[in-house]
Amino acid sequence: MCLGIPLCVLEVRDDQTALADLGGTRIEICTVFTPEVRPGDYVLVHAGFALQVLPASEAERLTELLEGERGA
Repeated sequence: MCLGIPLCVLEVRDDQTALADLGGTRIEICTVFTPEVRPGDYVLVHAGFALQVLPASEAERLTELLEGERGA
């Protein structure tokens, strides 16, 4: 099973990388599959790759679900 995590893009560095926020930690992600991404966008990330851009409401919903699972 694969798990994608919603992250907020802080900075687009070049045509294939960006800086994203993971719970206060900044991580570099690959944006080769999401070249349209811009700062402030939310993306679904798996294994360091942004797989798709998400609406903010969907990212928030997924984050709440994942946090609930962590506490279970």
